[in-house]
Amino acid sequence: MLTKGDEYPIHQLPEPIAYAGSDPNFYDRYFFNGYSMENEAFFAMALGVYPHVNIMDASFSVIKDGIQHNLRASRHLGMERMDTHIGPISLEILEPLKSLRIVIDKNEHGIEADVTFTARIAAVEEPRYIRRVGPRMLMDLTRMTQNGGYRGWIDIKGEKMNITPEEWFGTRDRSWGVRPISSQMPTLDVLPQFYWLWAPANFEDCCILYDINQDDEGNTWHTHGLIAPVGVAQPIEMKRSESQVKFKSGTRHAASAVIRFWNKEEEETQIHIEPLYQFYMSGLGYAHPEWGHGMNKGELATAYDTIDLGSVDETALLHLHIQAVSKFQMGDKTGMGVLEQAIIGAHAPSGFKEFLDVSP
Repeated sequence: MLTKGDEYPIHQLPEPIAYAGSDPNFYDRYFFNGYSMENEAFFAMALGVYPHVNIMDASFSVIKDGIQHNLRASRHLGMERMDTHIGPISLEILEPLKSLRIVIDKNEHGIEADVTFTARIAAVEEPRYIRRVGPRMLMDLTRMTQNGGYRGWIDIKGEKMNITPEEWFGTRDRSWGVRPISSQMPTLDVLPQFYWLWAPANFEDCCILYDINQDDEGNTWHTHGLIAPVGVAQPIEMKRSESQVKFKSGTRHAASAVIRFWNKEEEETQIHIEPLYQFYMSGLGYAHPEWGHGMNKGELATAYDTIDLGSVDETALLHLHIQAVSKFQMGDKTGMGVLEQAIIGAHAPSGFKEFLDVSP
């Protein structure tokens, strides 16, 4: 079947763009976050395409005055992936790899927005993510990441926030490939285990990107670290990197963290992270029992819910995956970013032995 994408010279297989191999877990996804440097205001947006289950879904979340508002939308894809409108939520590519626009049209739930992302650094292609569980390919994907600033506005039930690039910064990513989606979760013979930290941050004259995946014994199977001067095409890739997390008692969430970078000359840079408040990734569908990624909600559906950040049970599986909006200190440079954390199952370096045990 031909779709609009077939008009562009972007084919890499002798098939129409609509076909994406044979794995039912194939996905193609956008993610954005943005935070105020002056107060506890935050937003995030995600849009995913799941061609083999005929679903496109999106969500937009915003934190204001201690409440996380979550707007969700889903529709049947109908093969046409170039149309990135899902109910009131849409995404427009203004200039590839540089500028994108998020629009939330007027809707019954009272959340509206018009926000444009503009890059501060070049988009970075991370090392490929490949992970098997037994005979099954759990993850095989490519991800690119980019820090930037925002301009526009967000309206929460009649209360408007102006978004200016002097105050609002954040990160976006694009990923595509194979990753478990909610409607196609694998059956496992062992308890799930996943350890993931992601720490993108913005400073006045540079940005950092860092991630790490480890198995239950602490063996690293994916990591990447760099420092990117603002406006410079080539970032400074780190030769090696590591991190240490001090957990809040009774949780699996960080009280503080330290990242260490070593460049090719073996010079060390330390980045100290101080979490300020938490965004719950379930607002974007992660691990959500009803609005998980790729779930069939019908031809078109929307939903809205809120999370009171002051009364969240941090030990619940639904609330384990977070982005902690944080202060970052790198020498005499102070910046802001997020420390994303998804830690499930055993992880010996953290002292976790069971599926959901917590730090003492």
